Amino acid sequence: MPELPDVEVYAQRLNALYAGRPLQQLRIKSVFLLRSAEVSPGALAGKRLRNVTRLGKRLVWAFDGSLYAVLHLMIAGRLHRKPPGAVLGSKQALAAWDFEDSSIVLTEAGSKRRASLYLVDDERLLEQFDRGGLEPLACSSEQFAQRMRLENRTLKRALTDPRLMSGIGNAYSDEMLHRAQLSPVKLTSSLTDEELERLHSSMQQTLIVWRDRLREAAADGFPEKVTAFHPQMAVHGRYGQPCPVCATKVQRIRHANNEVNYCPTCQTSGRLLADRALSRLLKGDWPKTLEELEELKQPKAVSPRGVSG
Repeated sequence: MPELPDVEVYAQRLNALYAGRPLQQLRIKSVFLLRSAEVSPGALAGKRLRNVTRLGKRLVWAFDGSLYAVLHLMIAGRLHRKPPGAVLGSKQALAAWDFEDSSIVLTEAGSKRRASLYLVDDERLLEQFDRGGLEPLACSSEQFAQRMRLENRTLKRALTDPRLMSGIGNAYSDEMLHRAQLSPVKLTSSLTDEELERLHSSMQQTLIVWRDRLREAAADGFPEKVTAFHPQMAVHGRYGQPCPVCATKVQRIRHANNEVNYCPTCQTSGRLLADRALSRLLKGDWPKTLEELEELKQPKAVSPRGVSG
């Protein structure tokens, strides 16, 4: 799912390319995309795009006449810059914002249609899309600490809860926790002041580094390959690969469709965190350390008794 750095770069490039220019039309191909009925897509035709901003993980397109298009890309939604009037021929193509010289096409991979678009005609209606989370790059360490201590949650859940922090998802939370050398399952109630300060700094550094990297990659063009997996990442999506800090193999916790990646040496004092599926299978045999895990992977010797010649 595109997170704060990705959505910020989308907004920046959309503003650079289209702010101040009229939208010719908004074409919607998928009936599942548009979730509002008060404003028709035709109402945006000819309206000047004032700007595009980020609201959590959503993109808010502001047009003249107090018209707003609120787009949530969800997990698999992506934007692409195409020639003007691009044909929405593929199954993945859901909509297009047509400008004079080019079109921005929304696609969504897979068969599930989760991306959403709302059209509203009052700025006050944007409040319904604000989940209330703090802006990570704008909050002070004191504000961050207060928000983290509102509920007793694991750090992974707290960082990715949009009611607590805005715009952070699975990928960058893995990177923040690795940079801060904190376990993803450590409870917020157990954090010291020093750990909270470290995590706040790590959060901001991680987001700034990746926002700047993505901006540099997009340059004067458009971010066409938005992904949650980058080779420069320390742990996210790098299960079984060496940690760039200590060379320990990156481990994971899997639950449903989500995967948490972490370094046992840097983050959990060498302790393995229980993967729900495997720990249920192995029960009391679940390894507690990397050494035990490696021993478990070794092939067992076959007894020669009972083997016929």
